[in-house]
Amino acid sequence: MRIRTGDNVLVIAGRERGKSGQISRVFPKEERVIIPGVNLIKRHQKARPGVMQSGIIEKEAPLRASNVMLICPSCNHPTRIGHRISVEAGQSLKERVCKRCGEAIPAPPVNR
Repeated sequence: MRIRTGDNVLVIAGRERGKSGQISRVFPKEERVIIPGVNLIKRHQKARPGVMQSGIIEKEAPLRASNVMLICPSCNHPTRIGHRISVEAGQSLKERVCKRCGEAIPAPPVNR
């Protein structure tokens, strides 16, 4: 998958089309992503003594990764992602590149 946790994305398909947000979780095997506040669903929650109250809760459901598009930090537009291999200090590094403006897309900070 070309998108990572922490990337800002725009939803381009489905009922949530036009909404944007930052990716909180990525499921590479299923090719799905979770974006807070987008694709909210309601679920019935069974009570757990001392832990959780019963009721109807809202939570984010995963979206297909193909239905979101990365927002480039430099040109601030939705874009496709390419890759470029750059050689620095004798090491080859594979970096993500914006197909629209050609600028390198930095890796998002990892918060675990």
